[in-house]
Amino acid sequence: MKYGELIIEKKEYDFLKQIMSLAKYYKDTSYKASIYKLNEELKDARIVTNKKMPADVIRLNSIVTIETLNEVEKTYQIVTPEKGDIRKDKISVLAPMGLALFGYAKGDHITWTFPLGESHIKIKDVKQIEPELMKMNHDKKHSRTSH
Repeated sequence: MKYGELIIEKKEYDFLKQIMSLAKYYKDTSYKASIYKLNEELKDARIVTNKKMPADVIRLNSIVTIETLNEVEKTYQIVTPEKGDIRKDKISVLAPMGLALFGYAKGDHITWTFPLGESHIKIKDVKQIEPELMKMNHDKKHSRTSH
């Protein structure tokens, strides 16, 4: 692990905890197992402000390129649950793959249990798009007009 621990931005951490608490009602066992594993990892995660968030750590809206054991490379965007659309390579943060990647950094190797079994993933690249959770709290600039 590049940074020795998961790194999560504070507002995204609060958001994740909230949506994960609702997800405990899901019936799918692999889904529940992924949520449980991320919940356990979050206990030791480093929670940081947006300014201290490393640019290569996977977070909401990150565009992530991964490689699997059989050297298949794929790029996804990690999104909020309502925006998930696998046909557009947009993965919900609550989907097993989204849960597996969240908080890890470029260069990390992870092992995660998915519905089809255990898989090993290498994170090849991470690009950031400003998360909407951050946009909500920005002060609006007021323009001055002369009369």
